[in-house]
Amino acid sequence: MRISTVTMYEQGVSAMNRQQADFTEVGQQIASGKRVVNPSDDPRAASRAVGVSQSLAVNAQQESSRTTARNSLSQEESVLDSVSDAIGSAKSMVVQAGNGTLSDADRESLASDLEGTFETLVGQANTTDGNGTYLFSGYEDNAKAFSRTSHDGSVDTVSYKGDDNVKHQKIDAERSMATSDTGADVFTKFSSGSEYIAEAGEGNTGSMTFSGPDVRDADAEGYGDSYEVSFAENDGDLEYTVTNANTDEVTTADYTDGETIEFGGLALTMEGEPADGDSLSVTPGADMSQEQASLFKTLGDTINALRQPVETDADQAALDNTLSTASRKLDASLDNVLTTRASVGARMNELDALDDVGGNREIAYEQTRSDLVDLDYNSAISDYMLSKVGLQASQKSFADIQQMSLFQYLN
Repeated sequence: MRISTVTMYEQGVSAMNRQQADFTEVGQQIASGKRVVNPSDDPRAASRAVGVSQSLAVNAQQESSRTTARNSLSQEESVLDSVSDAIGSAKSMVVQAGNGTLSDADRESLASDLEGTFETLVGQANTTDGNGTYLFSGYEDNAKAFSRTSHDGSVDTVSYKGDDNVKHQKIDAERSMATSDTGADVFTKFSSGSEYIAEAGEGNTGSMTFSGPDVRDADAEGYGDSYEVSFAENDGDLEYTVTNANTDEVTTADYTDGETIEFGGLALTMEGEPADGDSLSVTPGADMSQEQASLFKTLGDTINALRQPVETDADQAALDNTLSTASRKLDASLDNVLTTRASVGARMNELDALDDVGGNREIAYEQTRSDLVDLDYNSAISDYMLSKVGLQASQKSFADIQQMSLFQYLN
């Protein structure tokens, strides 16, 4: 078979080009640190690496979401800490106000101190985060959670104006978390399991005071229901009527000063002389409306009562009953705030746990991607040296072949 000079030249050039391409490819791999520089180098590995990179991006986004959620919850936890301190301070002042030796001026001084606590709590309820959005407004976070209505001669009425829906944020592939709580849930609600709260009717004119109610039998029929106790004169005698608000069951008996009456597993002690038409309600804390459970209404009613002069037995009874109700409501409000704070802490602990999981997941993804596309330098350097030797050999071979000519031997 005859091999022409052109054929030898083309074969030599092709061999050098192949060796040059191999040498260049290995050089690019070493320079980039990647085994797969172009998708064509290993299409299957390149495709899988894209999927792993997307998973890494999603994991990073979830980590960022958890950071945002943690910042929001941390701020809420700080506010709730201040709120619980303020409620504790208010409770101390309410207890102090029950001292029978205090004068009207003393009670006015306590009312001023309590009003300062009231203002502090309103400010805490309308706290904003670093972006200027209101923390307790739900999805209506561009407006204050609570608005105020002024009244001449009495404390402002504070009403919740935010959204009732809690903001959620996706913090993991299958987990969405509440990143805040609404002002309604924090400041105008009592937690489930709150004790019964007795409250005198607004139109009471008698000197009757109450203490309790205390639980005697939580398994009794009617326990957990709401009750109304009303007073009326009948043939010169004063009677009380206990009505179960849930079943309309009615119990009537003669009233005796200092008597402890029992109904629905509860015991309620009443002293003094109620007037015809006086009443009081006995309601589980968890069943109270937002207005009844409002921390701001509790403080406002207490401040207004402290500023009323005490001149008669009826005035003293009204004050004592207000303070008794306020004391129980403040306890229930504090329990609710502490329950909410515990929930915030649990969510923050969950974020920490998910961060650990996300960190381990990131390491696994990075390892998988490295196995797919990263370079084994030991193997690459060996390939580099072999490619270099092969290229040099092909170049030397080409040069030697080009020098082979019959004319070199003719003289």
